[in-house]
Amino acid sequence: MSAPLSFALVFGAQFLGMGAIMPFLPAILAEGGLTAAQVGGVLAAGSLIRLIAAPLGGQIADRAGDSRVVLATAAILAAASAMGFGVAAGLALLLAVQIAHAITMAPVVPLTDALAIGAVRRMGFDYARVRAAGSVSYILGAVLAGWAAEWAGPRAAAWILAASLAATAGLALFLPRTPRIPAASQGSAWAPMREPGFPRILAIAALMQGSHAVYYGFSTLHWQAAGLSSGFIGVLWGLGVVSEVLLFVYGRAFADRLGVRGLALLAAGSGVLRWSVTSVTTEPAILIAVQVLHGITFGATHLATMRALLAISTLQAKAQTLVASAIGATTGGLMWLSGGLYAMMGGGAFLAMALLCAIAFVLALGRNEDRVE
Repeated sequence: MSAPLSFALVFGAQFLGMGAIMPFLPAILAEGGLTAAQVGGVLAAGSLIRLIAAPLGGQIADRAGDSRVVLATAAILAAASAMGFGVAAGLALLLAVQIAHAITMAPVVPLTDALAIGAVRRMGFDYARVRAAGSVSYILGAVLAGWAAEWAGPRAAAWILAASLAATAGLALFLPRTPRIPAASQGSAWAPMREPGFPRILAIAALMQGSHAVYYGFSTLHWQAAGLSSGFIGVLWGLGVVSEVLLFVYGRAFADRLGVRGLALLAAGSGVLRWSVTSVTTEPAILIAVQVLHGITFGATHLATMRALLAISTLQAKAQTLVASAIGATTGGLMWLSGGLYAMMGGGAFLAMALLCAIAFVLALGRNEDRVE
């Protein structure tokens, strides 16, 4: 199996499950008896746990002889914990499931990215086109979960997640092996923070991906309250990734022309627009239009981050997991805050996310002396 195909299959498997669970996890928690504030707290707990679990996974992977085994082990444990969402109810049990799943899931995506970036360095294939397989699967997962939720309730998404992670575990063993980094070169889990440019791209990535907190945590509940069906909401989540796929598959020349800074500025400006509009309307036609911006707010941010790390970091597992931790901590804190914000302001909570994008825009405008261009 070729390296690009093997990575496409692994990305496809894991993002199928993520596309299924992300729109419907808040609804699963609400069905389990949690209030809006408790939903925000449980979601935040998962993100904050990743702050510790993800760097630990990166440290283990960089020290292990074969990162693929670490990835496969994490994925199968994450599949087992995901099944808890299909059966648990009540705050204590759902919080326990969320913590277990956060610990086991934390290394899965960043380790896959780290292995992919290492393979890109050695083999020269297009990371964005391979990663697009994950985006396509995310769309399929969101739509599939929407249909399944109509038939069997939102907990159906948990079983789709578990199956996709089990497939990820098996497929991970077919990935090309990354050469082991000599122990003397590894340093601590925080070693990438000393690399020029890394702290700034870390901050921009955390702000931009964190700005999706209200969307991830409460858009489904917000749109359900407005009378939109679960099937249509699943389509909205899937549709948001279509432009992301187009960017990953066809946007290499565009991304080369913009560079890291240009991609970050585009993402941040689009985020200000997206969340401002989402805060004031639930009109289906407008939501369809504004969801297309997800391909920019998420996709362009992700490409900017990967391009920056490819240029500035050799400790890929540590760097990727630190980025994931920063995003998780920011998203977790914002989800905790957004529970109260959403309970108090409804859709107005999205305006706080627009402010975060404005801050990221200012950071991206700053003078770059550190090769993150």
